[in-house]
Amino acid sequence: MKVLLLGPGGQLGGDIRRAHEAAGAPFELIPFGRDRLDVADPAAVAATLADRDFDALVNCSSYHRTDEVEDNAGLAFAVNAHGVAALAAACAAKGATFLHVSTDYVFGGDPARRTPLAEDAALAPVNVYGASKAMGETLARLACPEALILRVASLFGVDGASGKGGNFVETMLRFGREKGALRVVDDQIMSPTATADAAAAILGLLARDAEAGVYHVVNSGGGVSWFDFAREIVRAAGVDAAVEPCPSSEYPTRAMRPAYSALDNGRLAATLGTPMPDWRDALARYLAAKGHV
Repeated sequence: MKVLLLGPGGQLGGDIRRAHEAAGAPFELIPFGRDRLDVADPAAVAATLADRDFDALVNCSSYHRTDEVEDNAGLAFAVNAHGVAALAAACAAKGATFLHVSTDYVFGGDPARRTPLAEDAALAPVNVYGASKAMGETLARLACPEALILRVASLFGVDGASGKGGNFVETMLRFGREKGALRVVDDQIMSPTATADAAAAILGLLARDAEAGVYHVVNSGGGVSWFDFAREIVRAAGVDAAVEPCPSSEYPTRAMRPAYSALDNGRLAATLGTPMPDWRDALARYLAAKGHV
């Protein structure tokens, strides 16, 4: 089996490559970076992939700089929606499996919600990024009904976050050590997820030739606020810093963030035969891998 990997240099793409190597390279994984394919150009996508021999395509590429995206909606929809449609159509034409990485940001318009969202919950994005990813999901399934839509959330991985200056874990550790005190929003609830675990799950879906549809590829443990996540980061790493909660109004951003976007990963667990690890366990392994403990 030949598998194309788009976005091979990001947090998730990097861990997919590592997980593939750790598994003994059970198939041919072909990194396909932006230097080889401009996802924002549907015609280029069609022409480039028509000449490629592959059995599956994992799309980790995305325009995900959330605040910047608010002022660049055209590019966001080109990459996250219309480009995705072109990728899906190319896979359908070849009979190849299309695995598209989406986001919990397709939700958020129900701030009163307090139970994790299932795969069939109504989409309700609250910013341009989320809207572009929601459209990408729809267009992908229209162009390739057999597509797998993989929603991830609040990722942290050893490669950091491209364009964001590092992931949330590293930011909390740096600020905690420098300042000795942190104020973190406690009115946004999400599902912290290690890219190492998400990568393993994606390879598991590939290996099992999983049926089409939407999967929530997030760590278990239920929804958690950024404040609770930060408090556990500092505790687990042994950083001497006080962590206090605050409302998101203290840190206004260009793009609105979901008040609640925790995801239910039950379908993934049923498909793989085992639940995703708890986010606290994932964090502990991440901290150890990065030498923080």
